[in-house]
Amino acid sequence: MLLGRWVLVVPVKDARRGKTRLADVLEARARAALVRAMALDTVEAVLAVPRVARVVVVTADPEVTAGAAALPRVRALPEPPAAPDDAAGWASLDRAVSAGVAAARAEAPTAHVGVLLGDLPGLDPAELDAALAAAEAHPLAVLPDAEGTGTTLLTARAGTALRPAFGGGSAAAHRALGHAELVLPADATLRHDVDVPDDLAALVARGVGGRTGALLRRLGPLG
Repeated sequence: MLLGRWVLVVPVKDARRGKTRLADVLEARARAALVRAMALDTVEAVLAVPRVARVVVVTADPEVTAGAAALPRVRALPEPPAAPDDAAGWASLDRAVSAGVAAARAEAPTAHVGVLLGDLPGLDPAELDAALAAAEAHPLAVLPDAEGTGTTLLTARAGTALRPAFGGGSAAAHRALGHAELVLPADATLRHDVDVPDDLAALVARGVGGRTGALLRRLGPLG
């Protein structure tokens, strides 16, 4: 089996506009710091996966850009401009993903491509390695989040077009586009992104490490 045959795209929203649903437990500067810490922890976990050759981070956040560019085997790309009518940000996310996939395939046309959300700071590299191994059996694949409605991982084998459809109900949307559903236990770290206060509380309870854990310890009790 050839290892290092994957390039993963990690889109990261500008931290100054990210995680607004955590506003009840974190003020704006703390939320921005959390977005940046989670993104860089996620990228470092991805780099520990044997099947991953490179990572492409797509972001408009200057601190995430600088932090990502300092890591080995990482390319940082600017996020494409948002459309005036994209209030929810989902179209912007899809454009960021598409830009990252295009860059990945230009650099490594024979590699498989995956899209991983940048808010998985508790990610176990072994879980991601296993998920990518399973994805190699399908031209297109999707891993739903713990609730079963969103998407945390989207993949396409080399030579297969990937069309992202992130947003509400994205897991079903991606299945409708031909992505086979990958199966991991509900408690898998790869399925637990951080969007709402309960997600953050669960992260604290698991004792996450890295930049995210250090930040949460400095912030103290939430709420």
